[in-house]
Amino acid sequence: MDDRTLRSDISRSPRLNDLEGREWVKSTRSWFVLTPPARTKEELSHPAKFPEELASRFVRFFTRSQDWVLDPFVGIGSTLVACDQLGRNGVGVELSPEFAQSAKERLTHAKTQQYVLIGDSMRLVDLIDAYFSDSRPRFSYVFTSPPYFDMLRKSRGGNDSVLKERAAKGMKQYYGESSLDLGNIESYEEYIESVALVIEQAALLLRDRSYLTLIVQNMLDTDGTLRPIAWDLARRLSKTLQLKQEQVWCQDNKRLGCWGYPTTYVSNVHHHYCLVFRRGV
Repeated sequence: MDDRTLRSDISRSPRLNDLEGREWVKSTRSWFVLTPPARTKEELSHPAKFPEELASRFVRFFTRSQDWVLDPFVGIGSTLVACDQLGRNGVGVELSPEFAQSAKERLTHAKTQQYVLIGDSMRLVDLIDAYFSDSRPRFSYVFTSPPYFDMLRKSRGGNDSVLKERAAKGMKQYYGESSLDLGNIESYEEYIESVALVIEQAALLLRDRSYLTLIVQNMLDTDGTLRPIAWDLARRLSKTLQLKQEQVWCQDNKRLGCWGYPTTYVSNVHHHYCLVFRRGV
């Protein structure tokens, strides 16, 4: 097969994205360092906002212009802001009316279609169907980051953590008190199953053979138990979705804490797992 035949075959194939070959290659490295700009006062209202630059990296790779993206844990709208910047349409679901309102305000001048729905993502399909009725979008991609179990409610170590600093400033340390908040589930096994059920519902709304990316982090609990959230979710979701691979988001802008000194090994966790799944075979 010569180059002309290869180019012809590529042009006839359904494209995953709008990237040129060089951009494609750069995007497939299994790890990357991302250092976002400082968060604004509005963005600091959310205790665990991820940067738009992170969403942009994946949305750009897994979608094309005007595609629809779904985020079932949209928070204050990072995914939808990234979608608008890239010319994609988006739908996000958020349990907290306060965070949902912040997301809507950030999207006031959006040039694409961006929707923020208030509700419980455990009822994701019903929420989407009720809102859009017969005009439900056909989603090409799911990008999201669930609560990391009850991490935000637990301060670890004796030095000043971000949690302690937010408390001292009178800022939210966790999402809220709702019993529907997955970050308030006490049982780790129930938490894993609940997140998996939300993601499986999101997958039902996807076009066949489309992708999902889940941003998660393993957690060292206050009793020293490692909660392998990323690995357990990967294993559980592999029952219904095709686990493709993972990328690792490395954070080199976080300050180091002195954990466990001088008797016990405790690492500074400065990375997140970006788990990539696919619907269908």
